[in-house]
Amino acid sequence: MQSSYYTAILQGSVLTVGVSLCALLVSIVLGLLGAAAKLSGRPVLVSIASSYTTVIRGVPDLVVMLLVFYGGTIGINHLLELSGSKATIDINPFLAGVLTLGFIYGAYMTETFRGAILSIPKGQMEAAWAFGMGRTQTFLRITAPQMVRYALPGFTNNWLVLIKSTALVSLIGLKEMTYLAKQASAATRSPFAFFLFTAGLFLLYTTVSLYALKKLNARYSLGTKRGQLS
Repeated sequence: MQSSYYTAILQGSVLTVGVSLCALLVSIVLGLLGAAAKLSGRPVLVSIASSYTTVIRGVPDLVVMLLVFYGGTIGINHLLELSGSKATIDINPFLAGVLTLGFIYGAYMTETFRGAILSIPKGQMEAAWAFGMGRTQTFLRITAPQMVRYALPGFTNNWLVLIKSTALVSLIGLKEMTYLAKQASAATRSPFAFFLFTAGLFLLYTTVSLYALKKLNARYSLGTKRGQLS
C-alpha cells in the first residue's frame, strides 16, 4: 500500500524538476535584464532595477508567492469585473509557481550577474569597441564567456536555494513531491518516512547539480586559477 505513495512522490519529483528548470530560465532572463539596467547608467533604469532587487530580497518568498497567486487572481478578476466582463480567471498553480520563483530569484541573479560583469576588466570592452565591435557583439564575444566564470559560484548557490524553494509551491496546490508527501503522511500517519524520502530526493538533486556545476566551472576556468564552488 505504502509503495504506491512512494511511486506518486517519485512522479511528483519530475514536476519539481520542471518547476525548478522553468523558474531558473525566467530568473536568468530577469537577472540579465536587471544587471543590464543597473549597469546602464540611466537613472530611471537603475532606480527600477535597484527597487526590484531591494524589495524582492527583503520580502519572504512565501509571502511573494501568496501575493502573486491569490492577490493576482483577485486583481485580474476585479479588472475584468470593472470592464463589464463576467468571466473569471484562475491562475494555474504551475505557472504561478514558475513565474513567482523566477521573479524572486531574478533579483538574486541580477546581483550575481552584475558582480560578474564588474569583475571583468573594463579595458577589454573598450578594446573591443575600438576594434569596431558593437555592444551586442562585445557582450557575446568578450563579456558573456568571462561573466559565466565569475558568476558560477553565486549562480550555483542561487540554483541550489531555488530547487529547495520549490517546496513552497505545494502551498498553492501544485502536486509536486512535497505536496504528495504531505498527502501520504496524512493518509498513513507516517510522516517521518515520506518526508525523509522527499528530503533524500532534494538532496539527490542538489548533489547532482553541484557536481555538474563544478564541472562547468572547471571548464570555464581552463587557463586560469580555478574558482571554488562551495
